[in-house]
Amino acid sequence: MKSKESSFASPHSRRAFIRNAGRAAVAAPLLFSPATKSGAAGPAPQAHQAEYYDKLTDKKITCRLCPHQCQVADLERGSCGVRENRGGKYYTLVYGQPSAVHVDPIEKKPLFHYHPGSQAYSLGTAGCNFNCRFCQNWEISQRRPEQVQSLKLLPAEVIRQARGRDCSLIAHTYSEPVVFYEYMRDCAALGKEKGIPNVMISNGYIQKKPLRELCRLLGAVKIDLKAFTEKFYREQCGGTLKPVLDTLLTLREEKIWFEIVVLLIPGLNDSREEIEKMCHWLAREMGNNVPLHFSRFTPTYMMKNIPPTPPAVLHEARRIALDAGIKFCYIGNLISNAEHTYCPSCAKLLLRRLMYSVSNEGMQGNRCRSCQTVIPGVFV
Repeated sequence: MKSKESSFASPHSRRAFIRNAGRAAVAAPLLFSPATKSGAAGPAPQAHQAEYYDKLTDKKITCRLCPHQCQVADLERGSCGVRENRGGKYYTLVYGQPSAVHVDPIEKKPLFHYHPGSQAYSLGTAGCNFNCRFCQNWEISQRRPEQVQSLKLLPAEVIRQARGRDCSLIAHTYSEPVVFYEYMRDCAALGKEKGIPNVMISNGYIQKKPLRELCRLLGAVKIDLKAFTEKFYREQCGGTLKPVLDTLLTLREEKIWFEIVVLLIPGLNDSREEIEKMCHWLAREMGNNVPLHFSRFTPTYMMKNIPPTPPAVLHEARRIALDAGIKFCYIGNLISNAEHTYCPSCAKLLLRRLMYSVSNEGMQGNRCRSCQTVIPGVFV
């Protein structure tokens, strides 16, 4: 995607930058989140007509939204837990009913080359089409809609709320946006009309047809590439790798801006061999301008017995990526110089990041101020 001119930030002193970073750390108010820990639950979910399914005999249906392609009998639900067959018609039970709503910096998603420094009105519903053992948001992603509290927040109200909180973006995140596809799509369509781009933070487990429809409406996508082996996807996520790689290829074809995140989990997906294989595939198939983020694992959910990722492993993974030809590789969940953006031509510091705060150190519009190299992304 062609970059746009940027005026998102001007250079400022280190003291001011640290002060703003501190503000960024607390400037993401929690507007609404689930109360599952206390046992609270929401009202019976409201049904909204779902799309992307085929009708079968005996009131059964086959869901065509994600690669699971669940065959669902009457009065049953798909594996995501939020889409239900009622008399041979398929319904989503989470349309307009987010279970978590926050205001977040776009860097938290993370998207580093898309509207840096912007605030995103962020929301997510119950449900997911994966059951990752290391999920950070399992309290909503692994619940059914009636098991968590939710808000009624239809697309027009999402736009109004985002504007009221000075958010220039809307992010579909926290659980898995694919399972609330119709809600996300309608928010994105209205946001595009009103000048508020929507972004999807996803595991990429979606069929090509609904994905292509989304690409015409979304501003950007971040894909969590869980690992580069079918074994990991099967045993740790309840899915398969190939459809996710197909999603990445489709995003490239559609020319939408996207970035990739890999959470490195000690002993499971952090071997040098796997990282090298993945980085060479990404460089070859995605090109060398797609940002790649290696993120540090912290013990959570069903993986509390696994220690955090050693910093040395993250830095070595980044070195492998750079050696493979990937120009922009970052490290997440660890404060280091690997959070910053450097010019791939002259190595000048362009964007400095600390605790989700971003400072323009060396960019002029969408170019390096020093050597005029165009930096890929969307800078406004």
